[in-house]
Amino acid sequence: MVARPAGHQALLDAASAEFAARGYYATSIRDIAARAGVSLSALYHYYTGKQTLLAALLNEGMDAYFALCEDALAQAGRDPAGRLAAVVGATVRYRAERSIASLILINEARALPESLASAYRNRERRATDLFRSAIDAGIASGIFTTPYPDDARRTIIAACNAVAQWYDPDGPVSLDVLVERYVSLAYTLLGYRRRTPLARTSTAPVNRPRAD
Repeated sequence: MVARPAGHQALLDAASAEFAARGYYATSIRDIAARAGVSLSALYHYYTGKQTLLAALLNEGMDAYFALCEDALAQAGRDPAGRLAAVVGATVRYRAERSIASLILINEARALPESLASAYRNRERRATDLFRSAIDAGIASGIFTTPYPDDARRTIIAACNAVAQWYDPDGPVSLDVLVERYVSLAYTLLGYRRRTPLARTSTAPVNRPRAD
């Protein structure tokens, strides 16, 4: 987790709202200060400018995303299919529940200067590796059979990320159902079939009619 100065949250909230409404390049540092209700000097006390505000906002989003993934993976065990389902589910939930933060992560990260972008790209790679490690383990164990695991991974990630652009929480599809669908789609791309539960076999003795 990236350390941040105390009192930063109002500025991050204001930056998030402005970037979402105007886009990073069209937003001025004065716009952010005005929305937060602080002076420019107060803003500069916490952040050196718009670029460091964007970096802090992106890192806050990544922190929240990784926390969600870690919680899901902690309950998933070691089975690659279960671990992939955990990461897909966490990603879909994050994109749906934090769509504004997600769109800033997806659309505005390229505005970071190289001095800040390098560290952020490392975090992006870590996020990709959550998918890669589960998929690679499934390929190695033979439960994922696709001959194109890299293509499948990229497609799964892109589909999960796109949820932020279209999902309506008040629409006809609940988030739980959406997660189930995306896990099923991921499994299909990877050539995996869920194991269906076997019919329960009773071990109780069978009472047969007595022959007279």
